[in-house]
Amino acid sequence: MSKNLKITLAAIYLFILISFLYFLFSKFEMSRINDFSYYKLIQSNIEEFIGKNLALNIFIFFLFSSFWVILLGFGTPILLISGILFGKWAGTLISTFSISIGALLLYIIAKFFFKDLVKIMLIDKFEKYIERFKKNEFYYFLAFRLSGGLGIPFGLQNVLPVIFNIKNSNYLFGSFLGFIPMFFIWNSIGSGINNFIKGSDNFNFINLIVNKEIYIPILIFLIFISISIIVKNFFFK
Repeated sequence: MSKNLKITLAAIYLFILISFLYFLFSKFEMSRINDFSYYKLIQSNIEEFIGKNLALNIFIFFLFSSFWVILLGFGTPILLISGILFGKWAGTLISTFSISIGALLLYIIAKFFFKDLVKIMLIDKFEKYIERFKKNEFYYFLAFRLSGGLGIPFGLQNVLPVIFNIKNSNYLFGSFLGFIPMFFIWNSIGSGINNFIKGSDNFNFINLIVNKEIYIPILIFLIFISISIIVKNFFFK
């Protein structure tokens, strides 16, 4: 691929991302950002809207999440939103599936258009793992996902496997299974926030934190981070 074509594609990509974010944030009344009743109104309207046509809204969320991941968006906002919209159990399943598909599509795009660029940027840091991945790419990629992607930013960890040339099927199923533990934690927090907004008359940060639907997932998150460090040191030392 020529340098000019890569620059053109990157510019289009950036324009779409900026336009999407502008559209998203333009829907919020920034003047009411400190008004808790505004969030209760949003919560009530969203709950009513989701309930009217659940299947359609799950499909829309799937498209939105996949597109968000393709545009290198952060994973955490999507997970919190899915927990708010669908609850911790359904939200975990829906977000895991949609983000896994989005990550796979991003991986395929990166492998097709930007393979040389990704290798130039990352191969020096990860070259020592290439032979290890080839021995059992699914096993090691699953460990990579379970370890939180070695602390690499989410968008970058989705394209990093380009240098290992992982099979699409191993990428998809490794992502899906590896995402579940952490995604469940964030969906639980999103669900807890939704229930807190629904059941409270005013916002109090202390009351939010001591809510068991919030602090228990946070504690599990810290435990999971500790386990991820162990997994990282064991598989990627």
